[in-house]
Amino acid sequence: MTVLDEAQPLAARSPRPVEVALLASVFVVAACGLVYELAAGALASYVLGDSVLQFSTIIGTYLFAMGVGSWLSRFFDRQLPAHFLRIELLVALVGGCMPALLFLANGYAPAAFRGLLYGMVLAVGILVGLEIPLVMRILKRNVALKDLVSQVLTFDYLGALAVSVAFPLLLVPQLGLIRTGLLFGLLNAAVAVWALWLFRHELRLLKAHVLACAATLALLMAAFVGAQQITTLAEEKLYQDPIVFTESSPYQRIVVTKGRAGHRLFLNGNLQFAERDEYRYHEALVHPAMAAHGAARKVAVLGGGDGMAVREVLRYPGVESVTLVELDPNMTRLFGTHETLARLNGGALASPKVKIVNTDAFQWLQQTDDVFDVIVVDFPDPTNFSIGKLYTQSFYALLEQRLSASGYAVVQTTSPLVARQSFWTVVATIESVGLRAAPYHAHVPSFGEWGFVVAGRRPWRQPAELPPGLKFLTLESLPPLFDFPRDMARVPAEVNRLSNQLLVTTYEREWGKVHQ
Repeated sequence: MTVLDEAQPLAARSPRPVEVALLASVFVVAACGLVYELAAGALASYVLGDSVLQFSTIIGTYLFAMGVGSWLSRFFDRQLPAHFLRIELLVALVGGCMPALLFLANGYAPAAFRGLLYGMVLAVGILVGLEIPLVMRILKRNVALKDLVSQVLTFDYLGALAVSVAFPLLLVPQLGLIRTGLLFGLLNAAVAVWALWLFRHELRLLKAHVLACAATLALLMAAFVGAQQITTLAEEKLYQDPIVFTESSPYQRIVVTKGRAGHRLFLNGNLQFAERDEYRYHEALVHPAMAAHGAARKVAVLGGGDGMAVREVLRYPGVESVTLVELDPNMTRLFGTHETLARLNGGALASPKVKIVNTDAFQWLQQTDDVFDVIVVDFPDPTNFSIGKLYTQSFYALLEQRLSASGYAVVQTTSPLVARQSFWTVVATIESVGLRAAPYHAHVPSFGEWGFVVAGRRPWRQPAELPPGLKFLTLESLPPLFDFPRDMARVPAEVNRLSNQLLVTTYEREWGKVHQ
């Protein structure tokens, strides 16, 4: 180096190609690391429930592992490019294959799922924690420290930003979790190939590194091509019946199977209905409120994107309009256009009386000025806090405002036998906003004993008639539904508030006992 070179600040000269390449690698490395973290959190919430708990523990474990990796980087003294290349290949394999392996574990060895999940998160976190310190030490050869830190952190944060936006809006809906993981595994492997080219003159055992890169790329590409087969293999084992339709949306994994029980719908692995007995559930959900009102003209259905509840509402000729509020447009599109599935709801979503609104029901209630004679609330059980908000005092207060003076709302409220405390928590929460609650239950073989609540400003009354063509309900069978035997009778329960969401933890505790 000349005296002039020493006098010239390092930041003043143009960056060398190797520096640009390594900074671009930082962007990719950060993006890949966050994808693996998000994929692990999503899979954990799908399988284990309680998305807040799962994402919190996954993120905490991942960050801890990154800290361990950063600490371990001090022991890498020589051949830094070679170490960086090998770590990239390991991250590509472990991180890229993680969603596929976890899917298979859930199908074939569910008892091992949790251990494998956290073991792989730890492994990926440690490897990712090693990456950035090694890149910084390689760049340190040519870049001043203050510029080095700012540049590396800038590209690191930009990579994280890009993925945090793309993951829920583009990657998972278009590729699914397995292909998303494998795609970013390929990107990590591409960084390794890049490092192989940049530092080919420094690397010992060059041929061995070339073979390792080629083998990693070949394995990940083969898995990417066969991703659908991997998914089908895992899900058919999990769901037992042959799968006839699958789709991933930003909100959930939709799976439809067909077996002896006919078609069955699963959302994030949780059964929503079985064709052979769904009529019991949907008749029990809709008709006690609709028939008791007697003259409902304007109806809203919140949730229930499969159209089954809408089908039952349309049995009443006096109904003039039905507003279906469903968060996931993939659900309403699927059950509105798929020939077999549309047949299950009798083509209800194609009725000119039906208006479909794809938005969050909580926000919709806050924004709409409409008032309804009957509101049917058909949400999934409160397995996480994003769904749990739809069972809170705040939500039911909004619901009360949207009911006409003589209107009724009806809410599905999990099993009063299995989740007794959860069921009566919902009842107490509905009553806390000034509505009169009439809880009842019905036996649905696919679910067991299931609970519902009719709520309104006036007491529920026995209807004078039911629409023709029902398979389950009769006027004589209605009163016993409102009678609770001793093992399902009311127990003291607190109000479920948005600020505490105690229902989610209560529900997880009660249903967790069933699966132990």
